[in-house]
Amino acid sequence: MWMLVPIAFAGKLLRAFQKPLSSLWSSLVPWFFWLRAVLWLAGGKSPQPRARGLLPESRAGAKEGLDQPTIPTSVNYHFTRQCNYKCGFCFHTAKTSFVLPLAEAKRGLRLLQEAGMEKINFSGGEPFIHDRGEYLGKLVRFCKEELGLPSVSIVSNGSLIREHWFQNYGEYLDILAISCDSFDEQVNVLIGRGQGKKNHVENLQKLRTWCRDYRVAFKINSVINRFNVDEDMREQIKALNPVRWKVFQCLLIEGENSGEDALREAQQFVISDEEFEGFLDRHKEVSCLVPESNQKMRDSYLILDEYMRFLNCQNGRKDPSKSILDVGVEEAIKFSGFDEKMFLKRGGKYVWSKADLKLDW
Repeated sequence: MWMLVPIAFAGKLLRAFQKPLSSLWSSLVPWFFWLRAVLWLAGGKSPQPRARGLLPESRAGAKEGLDQPTIPTSVNYHFTRQCNYKCGFCFHTAKTSFVLPLAEAKRGLRLLQEAGMEKINFSGGEPFIHDRGEYLGKLVRFCKEELGLPSVSIVSNGSLIREHWFQNYGEYLDILAISCDSFDEQVNVLIGRGQGKKNHVENLQKLRTWCRDYRVAFKINSVINRFNVDEDMREQIKALNPVRWKVFQCLLIEGENSGEDALREAQQFVISDEEFEGFLDRHKEVSCLVPESNQKMRDSYLILDEYMRFLNCQNGRKDPSKSILDVGVEEAIKFSGFDEKMFLKRGGKYVWSKADLKLDW
């Protein structure tokens, strides 16, 4: 049948040319649509008209990209709220004693890795307080060995870390950040980083040595507040030589360290933006310094609580999403309030794998 189509069309075309030229076009138009219909019946694919205002496929794809889900590149997992210190400005306080079973925590971490996580930071509370650091060590090894994450880090006050932990788990840890707000032990006690006869600064020196011995990158976190804002830490920081010195401005979070339901009252620790800038200016020669004002800090972290819920700090408090264990990462992260632009602006993406840091151990 289909072999006759060209012959039929040729006959119609010949008869058209026998007509006056003025009527030629009007004769050809219906035959064009006749041929188009015939070819479609033969299995050809007729082109679809594009409605006005629709984007070509390539441009439409680009527009859809604007609504792509947030990738959890770097996540802070506060798996416990319990702590052995009583820092007056703490913004993640001991409101529960809950800790996920190890298998469930691993399941959640795998979900995050499948969603694009590259770096996990374990924090608290004090992360070494649960099961004497064994729970934490098993998560660190799981993230590096089984999930193959480029970076695994911990933030700790350092008081509960023992050398045998480095012996068992140090090879799986990229960065250990120790919180130290002052090199004056009396100021540390005043802030709440005191624990009997233990000296926080002396312990910091010991941890620095262990990090070097077991090839773990060493980092220091300091919260600048009313009691240390005038301190000069340049010489001590240079001597310790951390890969990064994170300097935070004391931050108020409703329900944590501010307000009726808070376990802490941090108003007495708060400093002005100008005072914070003065501290930064005094320490500007310290090359490893990474400053974080309240503005940079508030919405630029992806924070998971002990139930693996993202915490949204946009309204000055921590509003939880549903758990990623219940609804998945893509759905839960929609309610995280995460500001990716600020994350990048504050230097949230950096060389965070010890394999790439090329440190002189």
